[in-house]
Amino acid sequence: MKANWLTTIFLLLVLNVGAQTTFNANRLDSLMTLFETNNKFMGAVSIRNHDKILYDKAFGFSNIAEAKKAGLNTLYRVGSVSKSFTAVMVLQLVEEGKISLNTSLESYFPTVPNAKKITINHLLRHRSGIHNFTDSVYLTYYTQPKTEADLIKIISAYPSDFEPDTKAEYSNSNYVLLGYIIETITGKDYGVNLAERITKPLGLNSTYFGKNTPDLSGKCKSYTFQQGDWVIEAETDLSIPHGAGAVISTTADLTAFGRALFQHRLLDKESLDEMLRLTDNFGCGIFPIPFYERRAFGHNGAIDAFGAIWAYFPSDSVTIAVCTNGVNYNFNDILIGILSIYFGQPYQMPSFETIVVDVSKLSSFSGIYSTKELPLKLTVFVQENQLFAQGTGQSSFPLDAVNDSTFRFDAAGIKMTFSGNTLLLNQGGAEFKMQKE
Repeated sequence: MKANWLTTIFLLLVLNVGAQTTFNANRLDSLMTLFETNNKFMGAVSIRNHDKILYDKAFGFSNIAEAKKAGLNTLYRVGSVSKSFTAVMVLQLVEEGKISLNTSLESYFPTVPNAKKITINHLLRHRSGIHNFTDSVYLTYYTQPKTEADLIKIISAYPSDFEPDTKAEYSNSNYVLLGYIIETITGKDYGVNLAERITKPLGLNSTYFGKNTPDLSGKCKSYTFQQGDWVIEAETDLSIPHGAGAVISTTADLTAFGRALFQHRLLDKESLDEMLRLTDNFGCGIFPIPFYERRAFGHNGAIDAFGAIWAYFPSDSVTIAVCTNGVNYNFNDILIGILSIYFGQPYQMPSFETIVVDVSKLSSFSGIYSTKELPLKLTVFVQENQLFAQGTGQSSFPLDAVNDSTFRFDAAGIKMTFSGNTLLLNQGGAEFKMQKE
């Protein structure tokens, strides 16, 4: 769904503790090739240990219509990963004494509801109460260019969701406003600030602000997998996400950015500590990512059909980045596979084998299923000799047969097992027993 373009997902990768072994790059090659050949993933993966790139490979196509394979210079929209760059620049301005974390939003955008009560710190930590403007209405204009005045009017039209600093709730509006504030303070375009403050000092030659990026041959298209084929996705006009999600980059550049940030090459220790200070699991443009006994810091993002994540593991001085322009498998499960192989954790390669189940058998599963544990109902039905499911108020999705009673939907990590009038639903490690009505 296009409205997900900047929605953050906290990746809960906590599993049992295991011992690290030597990184098996060949096994990671096998995993990513398995995803690629089964139309589960297109994109790139980079792993940096200290300042050395240990793994940097691309898979699939950057442009299917032109039969153009993805390469190490392919540029991806990174969505909400942009928030990490925006937060760094805001904290740099704090270091320079040009703004304070306690500065009121009223100083810049007084028309935003509760602007007098909202501070820069609230914006950085998603504690402002400003409504997230990327709702259903957003889908009516997301491909059309918008000016700053347009976006301020859109954001200001929504009432506050809650009183500032009473809780945290992710809102892209916060970082769009922060991007404009950076421009107001410096008198320079966000892209110029990005270049002068981050990309040029670090030598990131493949990271740009999308709104004013030149027409580069390395930019790729994004795709969703529908009815057995990759289908090109419409593109958000990057004037809209601005500081919340308009950055374009590569996985190698993202690992270099993460490494430099934790080396204090972008922020001093006090500022980095402030960035990493968690309130309701939010830092400033960053959040924790647990994996076994380790904890990384980073950010993920999605825009159109692009997805991205960077994560830095301080205990190992390891930075990992993944960018995708087409995924037909649960992205979190892909990350678990990559991290498991790198850190030597037990991991079983996925199987994508499916079988054909007789239509009469499929029809026996049709019906509406519910449980008191979930607020939605699940409708199961047969269409064109294939089983489908649809949650209340959601889009339908196809189910592939593992055996004559177990089905899966890889893109969301869903597995369903039918037994009589019972449906056992598994997703993200959670299990729900649903009954046919």
